[in-house]
Amino acid sequence: QVQLVESGGDLVQPGGSLRLSCAASGTNIFSMYNMGWYRQAPGKEREWVADITRDGNANYADSVKGRFTISRDNSKNTVHLQMNSLKPEDTAVYYCNTVRLAVNYWGKGTLVTVSS
Repeated sequence: QVQLVESGGDLVQPGGSLRLSCAASGTNIFSMYNMGWYRQAPGKEREWVADITRDGNANYADSVKGRFTISRDNSKNTVHLQMNSLKPEDTAVYYCNTVRLAVNYWGKGTLVTVSS
């Protein structure tokens, strides 16, 4: 059973930066996982933000491309999301995700609020 725990969410002003982290436990093959970040804004559906393959290839939603960077540290079973030039519309709960054997694993999320 894979457990995912997100951290790093905070209140930040527009134009600011945050770095989110997701720590994975319950597995010794983290390096084999593709990992993703999703977000859910108030009153909206959860949406995909970015993902990184086990080979380190990254993909981004158009809304965050050029501002967000996903990375992974396999030695620490963690994945990060560096968020720069934050906008009010980035306000959401951010979730870490992976899929193993057709099962979706989610963390409980971390809240990012972008407001002046």
